[in-house]
Amino acid sequence: MSNSLIVVGAQWGDEGKGKVIDLLTSQAEAVVRFQGGHNAGHTLVINGQKTVLHLIPSGIFNDAKCIIGNGVVLHIPTLLDEIKSLITKNIDIDTKLLISSQCPLILPTHILLDDARENALGNQAIGTTGRGIGPAYEDKVAR
Repeated sequence: MSNSLIVVGAQWGDEGKGKVIDLLTSQAEAVVRFQGGHNAGHTLVINGQKTVLHLIPSGIFNDAKCIIGNGVVLHIPTLLDEIKSLITKNIDIDTKLLISSQCPLILPTHILLDDARENALGNQAIGTTGRGIGPAYEDKVAR
C-alpha cells in the first residue's frame, strides 16, 4: 500500500508550508499543487543558487513528478518565466512537470478588475495582491 502525505495551511499563507514540503519532496514520487495562484511564492536556495517559484511545486528539484492541478489559476507569463529559469538550471521540465489542461487562466481583464475593485474600496480595500486571482476564481465558479 502506498502512502500519501498532505500539507495544508491553517492560515491564509506564509505559514512555512514551502519549507516543509521542500524537506518532504526528496522522498516523494509526486508533488501536487491543487489550488492557488502566483500570489504566493517560495524561495529555494539549492547549491548556493536562489530560485523563486510561484506556481511550480518545489519538488521539481528532486525526482518527484510535479503536478499543477485544475484548482490552480495560471498566469502564463509567470509560468513561462519559471520554466525558463528552471531550464537554465538544467531541470528536466519535459518529464517532471504536468499541468492540467483544465487550469483556469488569469487574463489581463482579471488583473484590471482586481485593481479597479481594490481602488474603488479605498480605505476598505481588502489588500489583494492585484494579480487577478480572485476574479479568475470567480469566472471559474461562474461557468
